[in-house]
Amino acid sequence: MIFKLFTWPIDTLVMVGKKVKEEVDKELYDLEHIQQKLIHLQMMLEMEEISEEAYEKQEEELLERYRIAKTLEQERLRESVEENEGR
Repeated sequence: MIFKLFTWPIDTLVMVGKKVKEEVDKELYDLEHIQQKLIHLQMMLEMEEISEEAYEKQEEELLERYRIAKTLEQERLRESVEENEGR
């Protein structure tokens, strides 16, 4: 009980750090989230809310994140298959 009292601030800080990392990963590398942003970006272009130049710049950034996210997903799947084959 006393040990928990002393480690509580550190445990809380670790928990907050994990939550922040999850949110950052979701924002940067979640495939569905990136696809939604691409659709939203396309709609903004069609409604003339952004310029063609701004659209192309943001689209390029999102597509690069999509490629990275897809690579990470494939690596996770490969590792999962290798783990299952090792059993």
